[in-house]
Amino acid sequence: MVMVGDDALMLRTQAGDRDAFAALIDRHKHKLVNYLTAMARDRDRAEEIAQDAFLKVFQHRDVYEERGQFAPYLYRIATNLLRSEDRKSRRREVLLGMFSARRNGHNGVRPSQEAQLLHGELCGHLERAIAALPLRFRSPLLLREIEGWSYRDIASVLDCREGTVKSRVHRGREKLRTLLTPYWNGGRT
Repeated sequence: MVMVGDDALMLRTQAGDRDAFAALIDRHKHKLVNYLTAMARDRDRAEEIAQDAFLKVFQHRDVYEERGQFAPYLYRIATNLLRSEDRKSRRREVLLGMFSARRNGHNGVRPSQEAQLLHGELCGHLERAIAALPLRFRSPLLLREIEGWSYRDIASVLDCREGTVKSRVHRGREKLRTLLTPYWNGGRT
């Protein structure tokens, strides 16, 4: 049996051959998942990111150029997905920290099981509060705080002025604080 190269498989994939793409996945999935597991220290997360990477390759198969560099191309996509997910996670933590600082002091000690449970509870309350925000506040707030977008980029996407975006982000934060007040006060408004 003749071994077909990655570039030949991608050319066939570009021509609509799904079996060729399945062969690429079979050829690279285990090494990619192992690489991502080492990077993320979480096999389940690594498998999800690997799936997303293969999906991106497939979705953008028409822009792939044959250069004998399929594996680096795939790994670059996977690494960027991991980095992007980590940035979102860090921003989420900053947003959570913005609200949890009122409830809990932080002394640098490793969180106890109780603190971890409280953190999980806070995440649930925060997610519900964000979902309850009107879209005009939720969208710019999440683009700014979670995605890390500039006010200018948000204004461009939402087709409004930068000042409007700043105002909506500020008002979104205030509405979140109001929605979370009962949580901070032990159920009392």
